[in-house]
Amino acid sequence: MSMEVIYCCIALFISIYFILKHLFPQKGNLPPGPLALPIIGHFHLLKSAPHRTLSSLANQYGPIVFLRFGSRPVLLVSSPSVAEQCFTRHDVVFANRPKFLASKHLGYNYTSVGFSPYGDHWRNLRRLTAIQTFSTTSLQLSSATRTEETRFAVRELFRASDGESGG
Repeated sequence: MSMEVIYCCIALFISIYFILKHLFPQKGNLPPGPLALPIIGHFHLLKSAPHRTLSSLANQYGPIVFLRFGSRPVLLVSSPSVAEQCFTRHDVVFANRPKFLASKHLGYNYTSVGFSPYGDHWRNLRRLTAIQTFSTTSLQLSSATRTEETRFAVRELFRASDGESGG
């Protein structure tokens, strides 16, 4: 395939993207944010120090910034009071998880606890999981494993602290 055909295909796809974006604008009242590049969104902004880049975006656009990472919409919340509102007043809006193709296949069509959307089904699964995990029988059966893992973690912490102090 010649390079001219490849360039024409790329130009055609970019043109179709901008035409569709102009004909079907996104509905909704979105927070401010920088312009996104087609396909990659705002990934180009995340360089060697992403925390500094995100901090400067928050300083420039305010406590809530709308970004796109690829095709995924992302809200950057940089104010503690706004974050508190997100998790108290508007918690149901932010409760769902993104739907990935891997989640569909690994989570049995989004029906497992880790992949199912927030709702009655998820609440029932969470309740059943908590009952099974924290029942007296289950806690007694896992006490030896928990004790062994705790000892291992403490040994590793001691070993790591001895290595850093030069002892």
